[in-house]
Amino acid sequence: MPTVEELYRNYGILADATEQVGQHKDAYQVILDGVKGGTKEKRLAAQFIPKFFKHFPELADSAINAQLDLCEDEDVSIRRQAIKELPQFATGENLPRVADILTQLLQTDDSAEFNLVNNALLSIFKMDAKGTLGGLFSQILQGEDIVRERAIKFLSTKLKTLPDEVLTKEVEELILTESKKVLEDVTGEEFVLFMKILSGLKSLQTVSGRQQLVELVAEQADLEQTFNPSDPDCVDRLLQCTRQAVPLFSKNVHSTRFVTYFCEQVLPNLSTLTTPVEGLDIQLEVLKLLAEMSSFCGDMEKLETNLRKLFDKLLEYMPLPPEEAENGENAGNEEPKLQFSYVECLLYSFHQLGRKLPDFLTAKLNAEKLKDFKIRLQYFARGLQVYIRQLRLALQGKTGEALKTEENKIKVVALKITNNINVLIKDLFHIPPSYKSTVTLSWKPVQKVEMGQKRATEDTTSGSPPKKSPAGPKRDARQIYNPPSGKYSSNLSNFNYEQRGAFRGSRGGRGWGARGNRSRGRLY
Repeated sequence: MPTVEELYRNYGILADATEQVGQHKDAYQVILDGVKGGTKEKRLAAQFIPKFFKHFPELADSAINAQLDLCEDEDVSIRRQAIKELPQFATGENLPRVADILTQLLQTDDSAEFNLVNNALLSIFKMDAKGTLGGLFSQILQGEDIVRERAIKFLSTKLKTLPDEVLTKEVEELILTESKKVLEDVTGEEFVLFMKILSGLKSLQTVSGRQQLVELVAEQADLEQTFNPSDPDCVDRLLQCTRQAVPLFSKNVHSTRFVTYFCEQVLPNLSTLTTPVEGLDIQLEVLKLLAEMSSFCGDMEKLETNLRKLFDKLLEYMPLPPEEAENGENAGNEEPKLQFSYVECLLYSFHQLGRKLPDFLTAKLNAEKLKDFKIRLQYFARGLQVYIRQLRLALQGKTGEALKTEENKIKVVALKITNNINVLIKDLFHIPPSYKSTVTLSWKPVQKVEMGQKRATEDTTSGSPPKKSPAGPKRDARQIYNPPSGKYSSNLSNFNYEQRGAFRGSRGGRGWGARGNRSRGRLY
């Protein structure tokens, strides 16, 4: 093993050789042997080996292995120095191997070391993006659990920081191709991260790109398979996939396939849905997703059949008025419960799809069925007016900070829900039923506030189309409004819409049911 003096002497030989440095193979071998020495020798070796690496291609493997030994040294200062110098080895055919090594080093628990690895990866990414991606995806597909997870997170956080000249169209195509391989077997959390990666690529910002992403999500959602409402993994996979698809839909990228699946497979099983997420109203979650997608539904093959399924589900939440006894009092023990949050979603979805078959209520239903529906609408509208008056009274005169209390924020949302339902019901009372009014779903933010727009506490209840609903709550602060009939109740439950970790496979060592064999537990 060479001493510190020998290392310096051989370094001097190489440094003084200038253009003839490649002729001093023995001197470079002495420096490589420095990795077997003590702490001082290793520190020198960590600096000297990369400095002359390019001059000795025949010793490339030995040099990289020597530097790798230093990257795994017990002394953290030696490891840091060795990692910092790794990009110097990333030349030609050696780059994918260096990328692979750096990706494995992401598993370190030392924060300074972790940052050095990230910086080194970014450095070689700018040298050769394709080669670096080869090393990253090699570990994602075949590496240890902790390496796989951190490599995916590296891509999800760092790709967006790279300049356009690095992320060329060819590089983005490689990312998409390799991502598709990974998506054949992922956990729920990994799937969300890959959708974040792919949706951020410039080449997928086009209509055709978005359509490609929707098809990827549809494949993950298993829309060709029969839906199993009693399997939490099946339910959670569908919901997680649908959440990823919703932001991709537009007037040019249609949600038809998802809406059809929800109408045919999910709505009939709504009451039997199961979820491992405590406190989640799974039925309302499904209905909200359906409502959001219904705006972008294209031509549907079985429109009348699916519209009838939606109509039948809406009837379940639109009760008939209670029968009155001979003395004019309610014969039952209590009035039916009006579930406004559910009705907003179902009525909005029916209103959106009904535009595609405007004679559904008049030509596709028999007279008795239509009469029954109008009785239900009328009864619900009466209860609605009571709550709208109570909410307005409760919010009257409140501005600024007063409206920011939790109780008043819930009332503002409740007012949006009830006003939305009121506008839609008035549309359906027209002869023939109309589908012209537009409302903003209560949990959706308003894109633009117009001059003269009324406050939330002064929202219109007329049958004419509203200008725009007042700004709604953020997506991660949705509320359910479900007061008991006959009086106002603020007993509302909140739940987070995004990123609930609903897939048990995301950290508990399971994938998405039968979709893959990935039984990896995630630690990071």
